[in-house]
Amino acid sequence: MIRPILIHPDPRLKKVCDPVAEITPELRQLAGDMLETMYDAPGIGLAAPQVGVTKRLIVMDCIKDGPPEPIALFNPQVLWSSEDLSTYEEGCLSIPDQYAEVKRPAEVQVRWTDLDGQEQERQFAGLWATCVQHEIDHLDGKLFIDYLGPLKRQMITRKMEKLKRERARAV
Repeated sequence: MIRPILIHPDPRLKKVCDPVAEITPELRQLAGDMLETMYDAPGIGLAAPQVGVTKRLIVMDCIKDGPPEPIALFNPQVLWSSEDLSTYEEGCLSIPDQYAEVKRPAEVQVRWTDLDGQEQERQFAGLWATCVQHEIDHLDGKLFIDYLGPLKRQMITRKMEKLKRERARAV
């Protein structure tokens, strides 16, 4: 089921999410819904707070050409970050049509629990590393625009407020 994506500014996007204690059928369904929502948007990552659920769950698939590689990560945590940084022009499904360059570690080692309740660990590089860090930020109430200067951040926030007003009028 495709779920509505919250648009910034929304107070739910600034909340720190609760850890997932156990992988229930409802949470598996949520992960499936989030992947469907992400692909439909289209995007390469989505965090539970973006669909109004304050749980530590993210989904990602950074494969552009080729068979999809969907991944659901419960309680993801970065164990290690490279000193090397990379800059990507980031966007966000909760901040549509707005992009900005963000500098992050080029590689990260992440531990998480998978859909079967098994602990996983993987080193991510390139776009995958940027995406996993961006999505984990969502779980901590942080958006990519929080890395920008105050003027650019305010400008984007005003555009999102205007977009939300326009969408509300159209309903």
